[in-house]
Amino acid sequence: MEKEEKLNNLLIEIDRKKEKIDKAQPLPKIVLDKLTEYLNIEWTYNSNAIEGNTITRQETMLILKEGLTISGKSMKEHLEVTNHKNAIDYLKELLTKVEPITQNDVKNIHGLILEGINNKYAGKYRDVEVYISGSTHKPPRPQHLDVLMLEFSRWLVEKQENNDVHPVIFAADTHFKLVDVHPFIDENGRTARLLMNLILMKYGYPIAVFECESEKRQRYYSSLDLAHKGDLLNFKVMVAEYVNVTADKYLESIPKK
Repeated sequence: MEKEEKLNNLLIEIDRKKEKIDKAQPLPKIVLDKLTEYLNIEWTYNSNAIEGNTITRQETMLILKEGLTISGKSMKEHLEVTNHKNAIDYLKELLTKVEPITQNDVKNIHGLILEGINNKYAGKYRDVEVYISGSTHKPPRPQHLDVLMLEFSRWLVEKQENNDVHPVIFAADTHFKLVDVHPFIDENGRTARLLMNLILMKYGYPIAVFECESEKRQRYYSSLDLAHKGDLLNFKVMVAEYVNVTADKYLESIPKK
């Protein structure tokens, strides 16, 4: 009950902040551009670092803003940075569509993440079994993926049409369901985090940037492990907390009258 109450209070707080942010729109272009750039760098840096990329926050900024190559870092790590930013740009394209988000969009997001890194599997469902290091979760066999992803796609469309759940909960559920099926040979986590934030942006909510520091990364994986066992509450609270943090960034950016 305590966790449920915490989640409900967080959702109320987020909605209050969203109302203030919405009232302040449109933000001056220079303010919005700075905030967007900051969030894109934070999102890209943290999402990559969670997966083991060693490029720092500062180096991520130099690659994205200046197009620099960082000495001593691999081509793969550079591509993970630029590909993630390309995927963010693609999400913003998707937001202009009236059609619901489907599994085809998920494949396209994944395709952008793996472009030039593993073209064979970029945007394609895996044809082999996979195991998740450090997790007790056993992803489904490849022969079941088409059916499972069709079910996931139908669920996505239905949720978007019905609007029967809070967008933050919908975003958390979407992230979890995708990593639970684990449809891709690699980059399921990065894809799920992008998809989660696409849902949040679609409904006008601030994004959730999971932090990569070891303790916070461990909390992320532990809450997902609990979710695989049927308890999604910790994960939903975590997503809501990060949305709340980003909401504060927006509020701080609103010019004082």
